[in-house]
Amino acid sequence: MAVSETAGDEIRAVAKGTAPVALSVLDLVTVGAGRTASDALRTSTQLVRLAEARGFHRYWVAEHHSMPGVASSSPAVILAHLAAHTDRIRLGSGGVMLPNHAPLVIAEQFGTLEAMAPGRIDLGLGRAPGTDGATAAALRRTDSLNEGADDFPQQLAELTRFLDDDFPDGHPYRRIHAVPGPVQATSPGGVQSPHRPPIWLLGSSGFSARLAGVLGLPFAFAHHFSAQNTVPALDLYRASFRASDVLDEPYALIGVAALATEDEKEARRQVRAAALNMIRLRTGRPGLVPTPEEAEAYEFSPMEEEFVTSWNANVVHGTPDEVRAGLDDLHKRTGADELMITGNAHSGDLRVRSYELIADAYGLPTTSG
Repeated sequence: MAVSETAGDEIRAVAKGTAPVALSVLDLVTVGAGRTASDALRTSTQLVRLAEARGFHRYWVAEHHSMPGVASSSPAVILAHLAAHTDRIRLGSGGVMLPNHAPLVIAEQFGTLEAMAPGRIDLGLGRAPGTDGATAAALRRTDSLNEGADDFPQQLAELTRFLDDDFPDGHPYRRIHAVPGPVQATSPGGVQSPHRPPIWLLGSSGFSARLAGVLGLPFAFAHHFSAQNTVPALDLYRASFRASDVLDEPYALIGVAALATEDEKEARRQVRAAALNMIRLRTGRPGLVPTPEEAEAYEFSPMEEEFVTSWNANVVHGTPDEVRAGLDDLHKRTGADELMITGNAHSGDLRVRSYELIADAYGLPTTSG
């Protein structure tokens, strides 16, 4: 069953303005030192309103667990809240880590979201745990992390069947229905057809790139933390692509870390603090996003300095014009159909301002009609 007659159009719609590529938002709901998760979620509400008003195409939140500085452990809950505060912008997961969940649960959650905001929901899926091994084991009630990742294609097929409500006769799940199920969407010609959230596959290597291509699904690559694999993965996706009911040609977006400030030096201060946060995360010391002042006072070891240099080389940061130039260059190098910008900083106000400056640099509208 096709997702809908307009699925490809929904995926391919481009934001208005002078941007040569669709621009979207990836929100990690970051929590800065001295702030709370409630503060971060209020920032997300403010940011999604801005994104809708300025013509960003879609707004995704990502599933993470056991990370004090990332308050996005429950994407479906956050998306329901954001849907209540918006009218037009597409909302979705970037992504739900499918091995952490029973496919039926995700079908029910996103069927509910689709019923709340028909035609505005995306279901982005990943096969990584979105956390450390011990937390993943607690989520999955198993000691084997490979079990979930290896079963991902099967889980994906099961989830798709639940979303489409089309298990074949004789299947043990034939009489099980994810409720709410597919919404009956009406086309401009008055024809009704079943509609459910389009599935996106997310990845940071070749596995999901190839799978997305073979299944004819849109693909989202995590350039913001796996930049060296971006071009090879996109090439693999395009080479593997087979036309489907969803897409007749490949469609790829990439997640990009970007931060714009009026002052170039301030941008450097902010991304250095974010890099310190990543160092702590990768060395098993996750915490709240430090302030720039804390990062300035921190004594980086030579190895940590090397990491900061390497990490920030893939963060597009600076003045609005510098950020636009960096994003335009990345678009040209990768051929991505869409850039999904994640702007991580200690201050929620600064994050919101960064997206506003990027919208200004691309001439996006002040209101989206």
